[in-house]
Amino acid sequence: MIALPDQTSSIRLSNRDINHVVCLGGEIEEVKFSTEKAIAVEKAGSDAWIKFLVKETDDAGITTRSYVTSPSEFFIACNGAIYPLYAEPSDIPAQTVTLAPGAPQRAKTNADLLGPLVEEDRAVSITLALLQDRVPASFAEVAPRGGSIALAGLPAASLYERRRVEIEGAGLSASEYLVSAASDAAFDERAFLTPTLGAQIFAVTLDRLVLKAGETARLIVIRRGEVQ
Repeated sequence: MIALPDQTSSIRLSNRDINHVVCLGGEIEEVKFSTEKAIAVEKAGSDAWIKFLVKETDDAGITTRSYVTSPSEFFIACNGAIYPLYAEPSDIPAQTVTLAPGAPQRAKTNADLLGPLVEEDRAVSITLALLQDRVPASFAEVAPRGGSIALAGLPAASLYERRRVEIEGAGLSASEYLVSAASDAAFDERAFLTPTLGAQIFAVTLDRLVLKAGETARLIVIRRGEVQ
């Protein structure tokens, strides 16, 4: 389950097993909760573990276990933001809660990551991240365009947008397309500099320039400005 900063997330946690909290792209600085409640919390680096303590009573040799059912609030500091969690202990398996960065945190991370680079190096960094499927958590995933895309100058090719990201703080967006060839074809990357794929394109990379019929290449398009 995903939690965002500065807004209360209602979640269900296991009241029997150890629950895991992960700070995406940073470290957990602090976890605040009511110490009067039967809760144990440990943290290390980007991880924290929450355990609702089980109360055991012994009556004439018969052990009875009582599990926590009352909700608890947690306030977790991660990436310079506060994540309020309203947790309902339930009879479910251990849960993992991911603390995802909000827009201000993503913008700062992207500015730190790409700010020192010249525009050409930014394009290379973003392109490699997409081609290697190592997209930083600070890149916001945006719904890709649906359906097949045909380009007037490339009748042998059809495109499908696989992934689109907005890079807040850098004023950039990028898309990954799958390019399929209906027949043997050789491509020039400049042919993809078309308004059909964006009004402010400044970098295009195709991982394969020659395709046989039925083969597929990956195309990375990087644009200036907001997601289009």
